[in-house]
Amino acid sequence: MSRAAISAPAAGPVPASEGSSDHARIRRRAIVSCAVGNFVELFDFLIFGLFAAQIGATFFPAGDPVVSLLSTFATYGVGFVMRPVGAVVIGAYGDRRGRKAALILTVGLMATATALTGMIPSYATIGIFAPLLLVACRLVQGFSTGGEWGGAAAFLVEYAPPGRRGLIGSMQQFSVGLALIAGTLMAAILNSTLDPAAMTSWGWRIPFICGFVLAPIGLYLRSKVSETPAFDRAVSQAAVASHPVRDALTVYRKPVLAAFGLSIVGTVGNYTFNIFMPSFASGQLGIAPGTAYYSSAVAALVLTAFTPVMGHLSDRIGRKAVLLISALGYVVLGYPLFALVVSHPTGLGLVLTQSIAAFLLAMYAGPLCAVLAELFPTRVRFTALSIGYSLAVTIFGGFAPFIATFLIRETGSPLSPSLFVVASALISAVTLLLIKDPTNAPLD
Repeated sequence: MSRAAISAPAAGPVPASEGSSDHARIRRRAIVSCAVGNFVELFDFLIFGLFAAQIGATFFPAGDPVVSLLSTFATYGVGFVMRPVGAVVIGAYGDRRGRKAALILTVGLMATATALTGMIPSYATIGIFAPLLLVACRLVQGFSTGGEWGGAAAFLVEYAPPGRRGLIGSMQQFSVGLALIAGTLMAAILNSTLDPAAMTSWGWRIPFICGFVLAPIGLYLRSKVSETPAFDRAVSQAAVASHPVRDALTVYRKPVLAAFGLSIVGTVGNYTFNIFMPSFASGQLGIAPGTAYYSSAVAALVLTAFTPVMGHLSDRIGRKAVLLISALGYVVLGYPLFALVVSHPTGLGLVLTQSIAAFLLAMYAGPLCAVLAELFPTRVRFTALSIGYSLAVTIFGGFAPFIATFLIRETGSPLSPSLFVVASALISAVTLLLIKDPTNAPLD
């Protein structure tokens, strides 16, 4: 892939009304509705990993707790296998019928799968049907999230005025941070107040029920929002793609590959330090589960606070500069961060490790939605963005906890997952060096 491989979309007309107070009010409502819906969606998806130990004991009983944890993280990763399928199906639906309709669909699917997960009887009650039902629910969650991430990113960036796409696009990742805060705080509180037997028996089900209860809020807000101006222009100009998947994989295959490469380090950093780390710290380093989850909540606060800052910074100095500093930061600090928590297996050591990693992730997450959306024209943006991102999440992120656990088991070294982080960061850094910075390219 050469530097010229990725070109900015051609300029398109911008309605005069976009500068009006009415449009500003509509934009604010759209941003809030998308962010709230995305919070519900990602909260439901993330809690599975945060309660991996209890889910493993409930559905995959085994004499070796590591085997049980591996089985749970494998099931966690299975949800990611469906993300590319959701990206293709829901992405194409969103490019043909509109972002609003697709995003309403994703929240509904996620709510159903999450509620059912919280109500599945244990392995001791119904035997093999318990893990089979769990896998089925996880597949639906993965399908839903495959369309959600790209749809929310496209929706926000298409509503943003030039010069503010990094900031407004970062609201997608900001809501992910809020979901992570809510999930980790709930995990911390439950693990601190309930004994292990209660957590395994019924405590882990509470966040799944809460996630289902929150879903109607997201559905209501998304049903009331207007379609994006960019998609409305595409409809009025008869520029809606008839075959968005085919076009994304042929005409726009190089930008799709770029989106794939760009997304790798962010997803590995997130799922290694935010999802895998609490279970690793409590299961193998002897840190109390409540302490581990409170540490994750602190890291989530760091991520959430700095993500909009980094999105805004990318509007000022360019997407590539911010993203590249983050990727190189993971290359340099990946091994030392694991060494820090392993050599100082305390709450403080874990907080420092996760918080530094969260700052690096904020640098990447802030500009990511904008840079991916700016790679594609409106007619294929939802589909192409979703495919590139979801493939990276599936291959590198979804199985990151499983890969990290496997590496430790096979090498005997608790530092071995850092090598996976460094390798992922190198791939994204090389991709960044090969593409043209699309910052604030006009959206056609």
